[in-house]
Amino acid sequence: MIQGKTLDAWYKSHPVIRELISLKEVTWFNPTIAPASEALVDVGLSQDDVKDASERLRRFAPYIAKVFPETAEAGGIIESGIQPLKDFQQRLLRESGVLGVGTLWLKKDSDLPISGSIKARGGIHEVLKHAEDLALQAGLIKLNDNYEVLASDTALEFFSRYKIAVGSTGNLGLSIGIMSAKLGFQATVHMSSDARQWKKDKLRASGVTVVEYESDYSVAVENGRLQAENDPACYFIDDENSPHLFLGYAVAAERLARQFGLSGVRVDTDHPLFVYLPCGVGGGPGGVAFGLKLVFGDAVHCIFAEPTHSPCMLLGVYTGLHDKVSVQEFGIDNITAADGLAVGRPSGFVGKAMQRLIDGYYTVTDEELYRLMFLAHELENVKLEPSALAGAPGIVRVLNDEQYLRRIGVSSTQLVNSTHLIWGTGGSMVPTEEFASYLDKGRALQKSS
Repeated sequence: MIQGKTLDAWYKSHPVIRELISLKEVTWFNPTIAPASEALVDVGLSQDDVKDASERLRRFAPYIAKVFPETAEAGGIIESGIQPLKDFQQRLLRESGVLGVGTLWLKKDSDLPISGSIKARGGIHEVLKHAEDLALQAGLIKLNDNYEVLASDTALEFFSRYKIAVGSTGNLGLSIGIMSAKLGFQATVHMSSDARQWKKDKLRASGVTVVEYESDYSVAVENGRLQAENDPACYFIDDENSPHLFLGYAVAAERLARQFGLSGVRVDTDHPLFVYLPCGVGGGPGGVAFGLKLVFGDAVHCIFAEPTHSPCMLLGVYTGLHDKVSVQEFGIDNITAADGLAVGRPSGFVGKAMQRLIDGYYTVTDEELYRLMFLAHELENVKLEPSALAGAPGIVRVLNDEQYLRRIGVSSTQLVNSTHLIWGTGGSMVPTEEFASYLDKGRALQKSS
């Protein structure tokens, strides 16, 4: 019995589950999506909350610029660029036999400073939120102060009295650990078995305590939570349920809108935007999608992408069980090369809050992730880790589903004017030797395809 039903009963009520269990690539477009004006209330957060997060990041910008010199040119603002993928788009569409329409872009969160992934924005925001709360309460700063003062020995000694803990498959741990240690916090990252060794090494080199587990992400998170529960000085950052992480990610949308404006990209009813977001537990893509819906409304369509071995968000939303169900309960092993997406149980907060705002979900094999990583590097000279390529097949999945396009009211003319965006979630900090081995796998898979 799985959640009170036999497997055969699940197959009858939810036929896509049979394909998920078979580890086939699946695409499912959500029939319950609703207009943004109606569904945004489900989230329980507002544009003012996103603005508050954005302003906090600006207050900390002088401090960030001082302690992380690589951000100085951008004034301490942690942001990534966008890049058109003309040759990569042509290859994807030619391989699938789909007519070339619209333009494909990459949002290069793979190149974000400090920790080189989408998690830099949300993870760092929550650490800064906690630091600001403590410093304001202690009278160390005032809201209108120059936050460079937090780089002082006095501030370091103050924060060293406190601890921060998090459970992670890798990238969130990097962001939170590096930022926490830089401020002076005693930082502990509980890491699952699939986390890459180089990420553990980088954390330890930054002064972070890394606790390793033979089990998956859920166990790492639970142990981080237990650490904080047993220590009043310890603050736990909850990747599964944190609104502060979520809002940090959401800030990206207003910045993307400015970048599109500078690049001449229009987003409106006649120029729809499709965004393909790799999804693990759901906080990062959920926060970004929330921000996008606030900025672009119904002109943007967000689609989540997951590995075939870890389709937790698709399973949670499709069954309506959200975090009450895991992929392991259905016999799916949650073992994938896409380490940042190796999550067996989705965020209940994100699944429920965003279920009427996310257009669809699809899965992709590890082999395809490696192959696409190779092609993206060869054709566009971009450095992405396997997880980040989950968004790449999205344009083909959308263009191949006429029923979905009819349902959302996108005509052939609108498709010609459409923009498609892969959210590149990580990769720039992958060590050279490891990245070369990824490319070798991708090259071999491309040759045999």
